[in-house]
Amino acid sequence: MANKSHYNSGHIAMNKLKKNNIAHSSHIETKSPRKTYHGLFVEDAVRFLEKLPDSSVQLILIDPPYNLDLDTWDTFQNYLDWAKLWLDHIYRILSHTGNCVIFGGFQYQDLKKGDLLEIMHYTRHHTKLRFVNLIIWYYKNGMSAHRFFANRHEEVIWLSKTNKYFFDLDSVRIPFNEKTKELYKRDKRLNPESIDKGKNPTNVWEIGRLNGNSVERVGHPTQKPLELIRRFVRGLSFPSSLVLDFFAGSGTTGRICIEENRNSILVDNDPKMLEYFKMHNKNMNGNTFSAEHCIKTNMDLSKFFKLIE
Repeated sequence: MANKSHYNSGHIAMNKLKKNNIAHSSHIETKSPRKTYHGLFVEDAVRFLEKLPDSSVQLILIDPPYNLDLDTWDTFQNYLDWAKLWLDHIYRILSHTGNCVIFGGFQYQDLKKGDLLEIMHYTRHHTKLRFVNLIIWYYKNGMSAHRFFANRHEEVIWLSKTNKYFFDLDSVRIPFNEKTKELYKRDKRLNPESIDKGKNPTNVWEIGRLNGNSVERVGHPTQKPLELIRRFVRGLSFPSSLVLDFFAGSGTTGRICIEENRNSILVDNDPKMLEYFKMHNKNMNGNTFSAEHCIKTNMDLSKFFKLIE
């Protein structure tokens, strides 16, 4: 029995391009840089965004405060009014093939709390950003609950500037084991090349949350796992491109960009971000495929962009 993909015009077109060995219009030829640059800025996010050039960023990857009063950086009288200030800059600074990833959640009952639903509604009705995917980050460990079903996932939205957004599925495929590969290759309807590459990870990602004693921990209370951030960086940006995290927090995005040969800009109004990032640098084992990297702190922004030209 046919499924929906058999009637999806986009899916049919992509298969036709692959069959004829033609690259999609969003395809970008990439090569690993000899050196990457990483700018760390202790500054208010909105003021910093005002200074960024148009169409200058390939991937915006942010885990904004949720207004849960965890600290001074997580306390806002009117969350959406504050969020609008940075949401309105995203479309302008993204490149034509650019992507934006926003972590969040739907579980907040108090109207003053941060809610990804409100952010999605605003981007849909008040910006030109396109909604591409809702990713569900599923984890088995979490807090218990007595007045509702215990939460074991977090929602993440993927937005793009245009329909020519960059997406590298092959870089994030999940390998099949040898037994499964052998079984699938008996099915003549399946492409052996695709089987060898691995499967699409789908939009539900089972990646464990960081335990309190995790070796990845650098001290930030809402730090995300390396594997989670790596999948977004690999799939939605390319080597030598620029990744921006203007709620840098633990600095995890910068570490992944170093390891994956991307340039990065990390912005946070809390100077502790610099210490967290130093710990990430200390914890990196050294990837033989990573380019040489250079870290600049509170550098003149125009000079930083000249470095990554």
